[in-house]
Amino acid sequence: MKKNPTPHDATFRQFLTQPEIARDFMDIHLPAELRAICDLSTLKLESGSFVEDDLRQYFSDVLYSLKTTDGANGYVHVLIEHQSSPDKHMAFRLIRYAVAAMQRHLDAGHKKLPLVIPVLFYTGKRSPYPYSTNWLQEFDDPALAEKLYTGDFPLVDVTVIPDEEIMGHRSMAALTLLQKHIRQRDLAELTDRLSAILLAGYLSSPQVISLIHYIIQAGESADAQAFVRALALRVPQHEEELMTIAQQLEQKGIEKGIQKGIQLGEQRGIEKGRHEGKLEGKLEVARTMLANGLDRDAVMKMTGLTADDLAQIRH
Repeated sequence: MKKNPTPHDATFRQFLTQPEIARDFMDIHLPAELRAICDLSTLKLESGSFVEDDLRQYFSDVLYSLKTTDGANGYVHVLIEHQSSPDKHMAFRLIRYAVAAMQRHLDAGHKKLPLVIPVLFYTGKRSPYPYSTNWLQEFDDPALAEKLYTGDFPLVDVTVIPDEEIMGHRSMAALTLLQKHIRQRDLAELTDRLSAILLAGYLSSPQVISLIHYIIQAGESADAQAFVRALALRVPQHEEELMTIAQQLEQKGIEKGIQKGIQLGEQRGIEKGRHEGKLEGKLEVARTMLANGLDRDAVMKMTGLTADDLAQIRH
């Protein structure tokens, strides 16, 4: 059953959803450095809430957007969170709401993330507020968390890793090598490297088969069947499975060729039928013209028919 908002929540929203009151709130409570970048005259109340339904009896949020004071076409979102009871995970919750506000901003078509300033407005019985509002303090190792979440995230850019280095990546080597070169038209150049990786024995037969299916489905190789067959001859422990796949590809190629031939024949038949139908129509017109006494040369000129075509007309 949905619970009614608390009196604290209702009163909070009644006041803070008024732009002139929210303007005073921000002018008074925003840290000076952040207040300096906010053009409070552009304050705009945004619709919606980021608080989960089951928590709205405890928390309430109001979101405002405003432009920056430097004249740039940027936005600052101020998320004011009302809380009547302390929550040790509130800092993390504020980060979640801030990210949700950023996502909404991107979904609206903006190209850059907005700066979202979470502000916690606390009115609980316990005083002072007992928990940190720095979400990094919720980790067992805040220093390590700060290093991770305020720096560049780890990047594995396969496109710049040399193949020789990839060869030493053990169970990840085959996948990495293939995904690096999957768009390559001639996969035969990878035969030596890939067979060496498979011979090392890091992958099971199902994993090898999965990789080959990946090559077939996602690759742009001109002759996947020849590549798989060449690989099978170099990797004895997986030869049976690879040869089976190569044979299946060969059979599919034959079936595809037959189907293409059938379709081509059908298309030619249709085109021939259209041509014959068009010729028959012209001959019928020519027959009428001749019956009405028109000269044969005039009829040929008007219909585009030849003397041989007119010879088909039976009088």
